[in-house]
Amino acid sequence: MELIRGLHNLRPRHRGCALTIGNFDGVHRGHQAVIAQLAEIAAASSLPSAALTFEPQPREFFSGENAPARLTRFREKVQALAKTPLDRVVVARFTRAFSQISPEAFIEDVLVKALGAHHVVVGEDFHFGHRARGTFTALEEAGERLGFNVTRCVTFEMDGRRVSSSWVRDDLADGELEKAAALLGRPYCIEGRITRGRQLGRSIGFPTANVPLRRMSTALSGVYAVRVRGIADGALPGVANLGTRPTVKGSERLLEVHLFDFEADIYGRHVSVEFVRKIRDEQRFESLEALKAQIARDEGSARELLGV
Repeated sequence: MELIRGLHNLRPRHRGCALTIGNFDGVHRGHQAVIAQLAEIAAASSLPSAALTFEPQPREFFSGENAPARLTRFREKVQALAKTPLDRVVVARFTRAFSQISPEAFIEDVLVKALGAHHVVVGEDFHFGHRARGTFTALEEAGERLGFNVTRCVTFEMDGRRVSSSWVRDDLADGELEKAAALLGRPYCIEGRITRGRQLGRSIGFPTANVPLRRMSTALSGVYAVRVRGIADGALPGVANLGTRPTVKGSERLLEVHLFDFEADIYGRHVSVEFVRKIRDEQRFESLEALKAQIARDEGSARELLGV
């Protein structure tokens, strides 16, 4: 899959494609179904399949820290999209100027002139352009006038409900990790590069790998049984805390992972933390000794859940 970062990096060879458009946060099974439909259309028309997405996501741009928690940061999203049949992903930088493009200009300047879309696959509730004034019907009418086809994408449902990023987000926030995994088609993971922390975990006998979240907010919070990939040949079991660490008066949200029966210098390693089961909510303890005792109990719970 080819990644094109910025519309200014499009070249003449990139013109002509079957295209879908969206944020693709989480790249869940609904997104996967749309991309599968797009790939069929692209193959039938001998066209490359392409997805147009945005960074930052529009709601992040407008709402900042009040935007919904992001499921996948940019790198994670691209990695997930690379596992689909897409031939290329085009990332448009979402700026104030971009947000003010009219629906008509978005169609003519981006879809037609820049991308040369022959076929566009989007949902019936798709909106675009300044103040989201562009509609599916307007896109269909423009396609008839400008010479591209528009297809209403399939609605992927589970239990009679449309799969969406907000549904995944809600399940994660509720600690329903197995349900979230079913919607995603894979366990929920957070990736990042291990950095040095304050060494507080080591001082109480539970050294942790600190993974910066690099996102404004997360759907998860609390203590979890986890598996970590990227260090050894297989997955390493552990227990993780995702939160602000109120006992030590922390403020920044961090992901800290204590790996079981493991000792090595792993600073700088890029890892994927798979969340298996929630153990408890984060809480403040009156002393480090009380925190240490609770972490020992959490480790026991995690070992039991992970079968180690």
